[in-house]
Amino acid sequence: MATKSSIVRRATRVRKQVKKVAGERPRLSVYRSSKNIYVQIIDDAKGHTLAAASTLDKDLKGSLKTGADTSAAVEVGKLIAERAKKAGVSQVVFDRGPYIYHGRVKALADAAREGGLSF
Repeated sequence: MATKSSIVRRATRVRKQVKKVAGERPRLSVYRSSKNIYVQIIDDAKGHTLAAASTLDKDLKGSLKTGADTSAAVEVGKLIAERAKKAGVSQVVFDRGPYIYHGRVKALADAAREGGLSF
């Protein structure tokens, strides 16, 4: 099991690399808990959240069996892509945080790509 400090170090390392390659693109940040998954599109230059989605949204909560599986992550990925288009965002840089690019995180990223976001 990873310690709290190793998780923070890994997230810092990933975020540093993301900001290095980001340029002017906003950041698609993922937070994965044991019961839900949350995603935000953040403009780091202004410090504003441009769009957000999670398994707790009213649009999704009733239709999902649970918020902690890959099918829920796919639905959140589709929803964030739709909301990003409404906000005028088409290109983002993917910030996986301390999570490995596998399972729910990968499913969310693939669904967002299919929805029209490019990273």
